[in-house]
Amino acid sequence: MSRRSNKSAPDPEKQLMIKVNACKRLLKEADYYKRETKENEEKLQMMKDDGKDPYDIKKFEEVLGESCMMIPDSERRLKESVEDLSIFVDTTNLEQESGYLEQARDLIKQTTLGGVVQETQVEDDAETF
Repeated sequence: MSRRSNKSAPDPEKQLMIKVNACKRLLKEADYYKRETKENEEKLQMMKDDGKDPYDIKKFEEVLGESCMMIPDSERRLKESVEDLSIFVDTTNLEQESGYLEQARDLIKQTTLGGVVQETQVEDDAETF
């Protein structure tokens, strides 16, 4: 019994869709960690102002520290994903303009300025983080 191998070139439109959706997800993730850190900083300050138990404050400071550590990692992954998307858009000969190509160009413009990831707002699609 022989297996049939379907090793044809992957569909560029499908690859583009995957890369665009990955960038959107990573953009939402980076934004989420920034918002979470800001909210946790405010909550920590309230705990200190209210004179909460020092042990609770210390544990919450650890939670805040973990959130802060995730921001650079999520931004790095977003930057890599956007660079990958940009290279793909520049080097792939897409046969026609599509919604994903337009989204890709918007994401690239929106997230990079001189190689630095900018803080942006992402419109919520049907998908959630």
